[in-house]
Amino acid sequence: MALNPDDIRILLVEDAAVMRKMEIKILNQLGFRDALEAVDGNDAIEKLHLHKDIRLVLSDWAMPNKDGYELLKWVREQEEYRALPMIMATGQGDMESVSRAIEAGANGVVAKPFTPDDLMAQIEEAFGVEKAESSHPDVTPRRNSEGKIRLRIGHIQITDHLTLGVANHFIQKGIKAPVHFELETLCMPGWNPVQKALEQGDVDGAFILAPAAMDLFNYGIPIKLVLFAHRNGSIFVRSSSTPYRQPYQQFFKHKTVFIPHKMSIHNMLAHMYLTRMGLRPGLAGASAVNVLFDVAPPVKMPDFLAENPEACGFMVAEPIGSRAIAAGIAERQFLSSEVWENHPCCVVVFRDQTIAGYPDAVQEFCNLLVEAGRFIAEHPDQSAEIATTFLDPDQKMGLKPGLLKQVLTDPKGIRTDDLYPVLEDLDVIQQYMTKKMNIGSIIDLESFVDSRFAQEACKGGPKRKGSGSPLDLKGAGVELPTRREIEKWKAGGAGNGMFDSAEPQKNLEGKYLTFGIASERYGISILDVREIIGMIPIRPVPHLPEFMKGVVNLRGKVIPVLDMRMKFAMEPTDYTDRTCIIVVEISGVKGSTFMGIVVDRVLEVSDIKSADIQECPNFGSEVNTEYILGIAKKADEVTILLEIDRILEADEKAHLAKAA
Repeated sequence: MALNPDDIRILLVEDAAVMRKMEIKILNQLGFRDALEAVDGNDAIEKLHLHKDIRLVLSDWAMPNKDGYELLKWVREQEEYRALPMIMATGQGDMESVSRAIEAGANGVVAKPFTPDDLMAQIEEAFGVEKAESSHPDVTPRRNSEGKIRLRIGHIQITDHLTLGVANHFIQKGIKAPVHFELETLCMPGWNPVQKALEQGDVDGAFILAPAAMDLFNYGIPIKLVLFAHRNGSIFVRSSSTPYRQPYQQFFKHKTVFIPHKMSIHNMLAHMYLTRMGLRPGLAGASAVNVLFDVAPPVKMPDFLAENPEACGFMVAEPIGSRAIAAGIAERQFLSSEVWENHPCCVVVFRDQTIAGYPDAVQEFCNLLVEAGRFIAEHPDQSAEIATTFLDPDQKMGLKPGLLKQVLTDPKGIRTDDLYPVLEDLDVIQQYMTKKMNIGSIIDLESFVDSRFAQEACKGGPKRKGSGSPLDLKGAGVELPTRREIEKWKAGGAGNGMFDSAEPQKNLEGKYLTFGIASERYGISILDVREIIGMIPIRPVPHLPEFMKGVVNLRGKVIPVLDMRMKFAMEPTDYTDRTCIIVVEISGVKGSTFMGIVVDRVLEVSDIKSADIQECPNFGSEVNTEYILGIAKKADEVTILLEIDRILEADEKAHLAKAA
């Protein structure tokens, strides 16, 4: 059967306004002109109830409030929508997310940014349109008239892939004449198309994010890593629309940071940086997140930052960050090398069939990349000129040689003169991402990396033993642990100390609102406090835990209230004229939310120094102390510092959401 787009009303669910415009444009190109828009899962549910003629849902994955995966599960749980076709559009790109979506009942998954053909193929499949039989794509490199293999290499528009551009320049200008191959470079709009091309055999090799390549290998895609594409080279920028002042954490809290891919070094390093600031970054769906990571196409990040008031920054490969700075959209926060010096990021991979069938071509290609990398390091002026045409051939990005030279010559910026693949560096990535971020899997790196090509190509150059630990974090705008402190913490653990030792005590110095409950003195970060009010009538809500007293109406906003005495299992007491409600902001099941906590009395705002803070004592496994940050001792006063976000368990936060 053939589809008639005029008969299909589509519900497009996407929180980013810029992305919605792009996707509506693609739908219109395909003839689908009847499209409703929703900004998150909750909005989508309202639209579904109001418009019973919706025939297809196209939903983003990572969104605030109710995300796309939660929406998908809700749709499949409703009898009336169980058969409604639903396609997930995701920029996260990891294989696990795709599998989860299909298992939860998605009719298809399309990777963002998608082309009209990509989307139409998924729509036709969702409606059961029969496809003409097609043979499996030809994954064998093609020979030209001279008998050379045509190597098809995928990449995107970032300086991380400039070695490919310089190698291509050498060939085009006759400076180099490969014996075994001719080169075809395929510039793609984002990371997911690169992944898809590798999966389907549309390319022989690609420049791809190291964690993404490891993820593909873990799910059985027949690829091998042959070379690092570069070291360092990424930047974290913050929005210039909001002043950046102390307390610096407040700038990022409950805001969005764009990253290029879930399985990226950018996700890992941004997570490290913000975690060390005392924040809890993560993708939608992660627990207790107060900085939301959202995936966006690299070249679109400046537009997304400029047009999204909830966004505070992005981390990406150059020159995209520097271009945003030059345009006045952003300011530099840190370079990736300031978090982890000489870290890997993108890698060069080939499909197994190409390696097995044409090892001479792969070797010659690797040799040329290493030579191109050294050329970039030694000739940044010429390399910047080459980069302008290679990365921005149509001048849509507006790249200029001066900006690119600045990127290439920054002493803390990209390095292309050391491309030897080091297994220890890759292990740091997979250990951190699996153990600290709960994403990805541990793979057999010796099976994943085919180092024989690098051994030949990198002769005479450095062969690193590894880039070391990315723990020496600087420049966050707050005092961070020193190397001596880190070594002290590491000494108490087993193994290499980096991941299996005790977690370093994060910097807790700052201003705390202190209050009293019974005879005890408590403190919460002033960053979490919104206001303090006297006691006002609390309206009870049925079926809540006893310590949740109900809700109050504060200037038209309904706010749940809990009694801290009862939460801490203390003897209840009558409220007095000193009893107060402190309104705090926490991370709830639907994003950030407000909550009132009833305390016996408010004391003062205290400036507490790190030297006065001790770790919480161990009270045994039966006592939950996760919400205690530490114990502050000053003179004769003892203050218990609380992490207000962890006062409530997950099920209690669900009750809180219902009350609100």
